[in-house]
Amino acid sequence: MKKFNTSLNGYNKYEVNQFVSQVAKEYESMLNNLKKRDEEISLLKSKLVQYTNMENTLNKALVIAEDASTQIKRVARDESKAIIEEAKRNASRIVNEALIRAEKLEADGENLRKRIVVFKRKFKNIIETELETLEDIEEEY
Repeated sequence: MKKFNTSLNGYNKYEVNQFVSQVAKEYESMLNNLKKRDEEISLLKSKLVQYTNMENTLNKALVIAEDASTQIKRVARDESKAIIEEAKRNASRIVNEALIRAEKLEADGENLRKRIVVFKRKFKNIIETELETLEDIEEEY
């Protein structure tokens, strides 16, 4: 606490006026600091509200993205199952066609073997007939 010198009419006016001036300056400086801090607090509060809104928006976007991801995975799984089923059907069709073709080739092969046997018999008969004809010609001469 400040002590003032005394004079005839009480305290020294000059010292008191200087002290009051100094207190007023400090009070004014403190008021300015408080105003600045209030403005800063207000700005920080508005930024906090803005960031809170952004956080909420990001959380909503994250939930939407997770839902979309789940849906995409489900669709991909369903599509892969459909593709696999289609491939199985195609594979069965191809195998069936191959079996039918193999059976046809086997039947054609069997038919060809029979024709060869028939051809051999006919050819053998022709040769035997021609040999007999040759023997008959040789006997005549």
